Amino acid sequence: MGSRSAGRNGWAQPAAPGTAATDPGEADLDPRPDPPARDRYFDTLRAVALVRVVAYHTFGWAWAGMVFPSMGVMFALAGTLMAKSLERPALKVIRGRLRRLLPPFWFWGVFVVVAMLIHDWMPGWQIVYWIVPLGDPPGNAWGEQAWEILWYLRTYLWFVLLSPLLLRVFRLAPVPVLLLSLGPILALHFAWEPPDNRLGSALTDLATFLFCWILGFAHRDGVLRRLRPSAVAALSLAALAYGGWYAFTHQAETGSYDLDDIPLAQAFWSAGFVTLLMYAKDHFRIDFARLTRFRRLDRLVTVFNARAVTIYLWHEIALILAVPLIDRFWNVPAFETYLPLESQWFMFGVGWILIAVFVLLCGWVEDVAGRKRPRLVP
Repeated sequence: MGSRSAGRNGWAQPAAPGTAATDPGEADLDPRPDPPARDRYFDTLRAVALVRVVAYHTFGWAWAGMVFPSMGVMFALAGTLMAKSLERPALKVIRGRLRRLLPPFWFWGVFVVVAMLIHDWMPGWQIVYWIVPLGDPPGNAWGEQAWEILWYLRTYLWFVLLSPLLLRVFRLAPVPVLLLSLGPILALHFAWEPPDNRLGSALTDLATFLFCWILGFAHRDGVLRRLRPSAVAALSLAALAYGGWYAFTHQAETGSYDLDDIPLAQAFWSAGFVTLLMYAKDHFRIDFARLTRFRRLDRLVTVFNARAVTIYLWHEIALILAVPLIDRFWNVPAFETYLPLESQWFMFGVGWILIAVFVLLCGWVEDVAGRKRPRLVP
């Protein structure tokens, strides 16, 4: 499915060691004169996740989710930040997350909704989901490639709303709750098939990534670092083995082993993969501090994190626009002769150029939402 990988295919006192600095809904509720400390390891993981999302939606590689399960990584990082943020009053945190997330979504949504209306879309009452995406916002087939990525925002929003309760339950019995968080996806798969509607989609996505979100809690509270390496390795590899086995032996109706089409495999593969990533950070004390020596690369990681919502929302539109733009290139003899116009890699490059344009034109909305001075480039 083209978009469940973020199309089937998360965002400040100084960050404590072992935490990321921002996620898509992170609210800068108490700005300080000095910039917050950055966790470059988590910042880099988020940047890589976004690149992988764009690559997946360009090339459609079924194996991409196994090489790097972007959405599991992003939900785990967001869970870590949510646990950190909930050291403040829950309502204040949720309000701040909504303030940071919704304005960029509304700004983007105006263009998508107007375009679909022009192309004969007749909305019903479900258009309310374009205001607060607690369910999948509706649309027509013409705009599907643009709006189908919104499953991630919907799932993220529900996790934010549920986090005060989830964190309280987690702290009653951290390790058992973490392990049991894989139970809902098993129940939905083997015991009860959810309805094929908005409710069913929301329940499936929440169940699929619940472990990763709670894993973020475990990292923030120091639960992971207290576990034995042998136990973490054994359980993680077992989850990877089961997820991989299930993906290859229960391929989706399309005949693909794409994790985005197989929620149970996605849940277990992401659980094992992301656990190893987060445990390794503490066990080997990885911080990627040396990244600052590579100024351009470090700067790029900073921009990706400051504009994560913009990149995620606009990347599909960039890829859509890349196609007619490249078609125009065929009318230029020099371009036709010297440029690889038929290559998907060329479209990938053009797509990133257009994403950069959207970051310049639209990224300032994230600054406004965060009550910061608008900037072209953060």
